[in-house]
Amino acid sequence: MLAPEVIRKKRDGGTLTGQEIAFLVGGITDGGLSDAQVGALAMAFFLRGLEPEERLTLTTAMRDSGSVLEWDLDQPVLDKHSTGGVGDKVSLMLAPILAAAGAAVPMISGRGLGHTGGTLDKLDSIPGYTSVPATEVIKRVVREVGCAIVGQTSDLAPADRRLYAVRDATGTVESIPLIVASILSKKLAEGLNSLVLDVKTGSGAFMAERDDAFALATALTEVANGAGVSTVALVTDMNEVLGTTAGNALEVREAVHYLTGAAREPRLHEVTVALAAAALVQSRLSADEESARAKVEEVLASGAAAERFGAMVAALGGPADFMENPVLPEASVTRPVAPERPGYVTSVDTRAVGLVVTGLGGNRRREDDQIDPGVGLSQIAPIGAQVGPDTPLAIVHARGDSSAAEAATALLSAVTIGAEPPAERPVLLGRV
Repeated sequence: MLAPEVIRKKRDGGTLTGQEIAFLVGGITDGGLSDAQVGALAMAFFLRGLEPEERLTLTTAMRDSGSVLEWDLDQPVLDKHSTGGVGDKVSLMLAPILAAAGAAVPMISGRGLGHTGGTLDKLDSIPGYTSVPATEVIKRVVREVGCAIVGQTSDLAPADRRLYAVRDATGTVESIPLIVASILSKKLAEGLNSLVLDVKTGSGAFMAERDDAFALATALTEVANGAGVSTVALVTDMNEVLGTTAGNALEVREAVHYLTGAAREPRLHEVTVALAAAALVQSRLSADEESARAKVEEVLASGAAAERFGAMVAALGGPADFMENPVLPEASVTRPVAPERPGYVTSVDTRAVGLVVTGLGGNRRREDDQIDPGVGLSQIAPIGAQVGPDTPLAIVHARGDSSAAEAATALLSAVTIGAEPPAERPVLLGRV
């Protein structure tokens, strides 16, 4: 086959065969396609879209571009993926919860970019934690502990790594077929039996419009189920920060408090339990939603989930006593941010809140930026909370007074304060 001819076929609206897609993915992986050709292909996919069968074929071909993990275990292998948000530390709790409930969880996670935080960046704030170990280490930790939250190794879905880099450079990131192939090629390479997806919508999500979020959830579940992995997606609200913190070390500390029972913010707890219960039902570790939720609460109350997280941290190079003594990087300046007049938080530009963390140095503006793990926001007031001069919106954690002042000004601009509390809004919006 000739790459320009296959690209031209898709450019003109044609439907590619399985052999043509396999040829293209092979060229992306081994360099047979130039960067210019990969960019042209991404734009053709972006503009013309892909038929359902093309989506499935592209995803499985990208999965098969590298190693696919194989497991010889007595328990089901499952995972979760979130489309990203501000303060979304659910993965940190979900993996040990599922492990304590009897699952094997090889959770391949990513880094943040722009206004969203990445799970790997949070874990990198734990001293000694190896977030991208060798494949054999991942398999050993999953066998011994039950879960391993780690990064994508070079041999897992290498076609995605190159295609994503080109998409980022050519303005073709926001394509549902390419998003689906990117997310699922990595997840399917884990050798999963089942998968639960958290597709976020709202001001802090990449899919700000609810209809777009449901379209993405539908495409993801259709492809994943078509590839033989039992999958369900929950669509959840991201019109405010999830939990009480945003920033890497601060979110890890909140996850520790959640797992040990010291503090559990209600919306964060609702999303975590819903996703965990859905995963247990999908993997047949629980017969129904009610028994699954009871099992989740049981492993939290008994301390079993906290024990699994601590064991995972130790197995991947972190402190053996991390759950008892979570020593994490801290910012040198803390400053409360309060409005001049009392009122209720009525709305939040959550993307802008994420950019406050970015401005402090807690997220990346570019892929090669270094992250400051200690900065961010804590004690974030939820929508509906009363705030005022003596009741702050949040505490800023910064490296200097000027940085803290800039963050405070930006945070005040991102939040709307009203005289009356707003109506309550659900955090769980639907299931696909």
